[in-house]
Amino acid sequence: MLGCVHTSIAGFAMPTEEQVGAAAESFRMLSDPTRIKVLWALLQGESSVACLAELAEVAPAVVSQHLAKLRLAGLVKGRRQGTFVYYSAADQAVLQVLGQALFGSSTTGSLPASTTQGVRGGVGDSVAGGER
Repeated sequence: MLGCVHTSIAGFAMPTEEQVGAAAESFRMLSDPTRIKVLWALLQGESSVACLAELAEVAPAVVSQHLAKLRLAGLVKGRRQGTFVYYSAADQAVLQVLGQALFGSSTTGSLPASTTQGVRGGVGDSVAGGER
């Protein structure tokens, strides 16, 4: 029986079970079309639930539910400004993975120009109105 060739590769190490579990959870979060749209928009810049709902073509309540899941997975974060909450991607590293899945690009340079532009504004969502 042949030995595993990977053991001879300098610096090779398998990820831990914890790392594999975290990666699987992140990919699971990216398995929903609405979450992909929401995360893609947030990778372009900060936005509100109302703006994200318009972009994803779903109700604000639906976006709020997806944002809660993405936040628990550590993929998005919220910033409170008075009674409003603005959301953004927690880590731009997912831009490469999502860009490649969406556009078949392997580098940021070949992604659509809109992916490298700045923060998008938007009307905030009132915390008092139930948005988080």
